[in-house]
Amino acid sequence: MSRQPAQPVIDTHVILRDGDKILLSQRGGPYGYGRWHMPSGKLDQGEPLTVGAARELFEETGITVDPAELELVQVVHHRQDDDVERIGFFFEAVKWQGEPVNKEPEKCLALTWFTTHELPDDIIEYPRAGLLGYLNGTGPLVQHAWH
Repeated sequence: MSRQPAQPVIDTHVILRDGDKILLSQRGGPYGYGRWHMPSGKLDQGEPLTVGAARELFEETGITVDPAELELVQVVHHRQDDDVERIGFFFEAVKWQGEPVNKEPEKCLALTWFTTHELPDDIIEYPRAGLLGYLNGTGPLVQHAWH
């Protein structure tokens, strides 16, 4: 059996912090409907990671962050299914401008601040793995859903 190079989807996730609060987005699309995650999205071809993370954050919430102010805090290598794997880069943002606004109501039901010790139970597993790895300080890499 010949081995093929991995072709993972590259995702960015932004952990937007306001003290001990984190902004979460409630999914309105078919994947994970009604469940929570951080503002996130796929990296575009030719786009630096921090630029993609800042772009996705702005597109979803109207929050502006300088890509240079994003700190990489967690990486998750996620196996979605037998054919798709993803690598998620989780960035912390503590310096930003604006007030969160749901700019994608067709994809998002709500934007809500949660304290780090009162997170909702229904965070989607893949982003939850990155968020908890970051909050619990368990190391910079989580390998999620690999059997």
